Amino acid sequence: MTKMPVHINGADFTFSPGKHNQLQKAIIEEFAPRFAPGAECLYVGDTIQKDPVKNEERLRRLGMHMTLHDKMPDVVLYRPDVNWIYFIEGVTSVNPIEPKRIHEITDMTQGVNAGKIFITAFPDFKTYKKFSHLLAWETEVWLADTPDHMIHLNGDRFLGPR
Repeated sequence: MTKMPVHINGADFTFSPGKHNQLQKAIIEEFAPRFAPGAECLYVGDTIQKDPVKNEERLRRLGMHMTLHDKMPDVVLYRPDVNWIYFIEGVTSVNPIEPKRIHEITDMTQGVNAGKIFITAFPDFKTYKKFSHLLAWETEVWLADTPDHMIHLNGDRFLGPR
């Protein structure tokens, strides 16, 4: 099987092929440098390997306690200079950041003192349009095919903790 190379936290990894992992690669390599400069990737899933990057120690120190039953967002980034944690769902076919998902992540992160940012990433505008009616207010949207821009869903801050 041909694997997809991805550079995470200064190390080389490979993702299994597929649209979802292509989007996760874009989140790490395109979104993060633009909108989370200096962020460390604490968690990223893979459709086959499940969690090739999972810094449990760092997540625990931030106050996040996970069990095997917790459904992690696709990508979790932490930016220490501003103490922000980014919870990013990559959506190619299911699971945007909708109100129910905000509650699930909030419950899982009750002990986290860092500012929480909720982002749904889509590969393109066409996919975004399919899910736009489900998205939670006061969250952000990023489209991989226009990586320099974001869509802000109301609230009093642009790309900042809730």
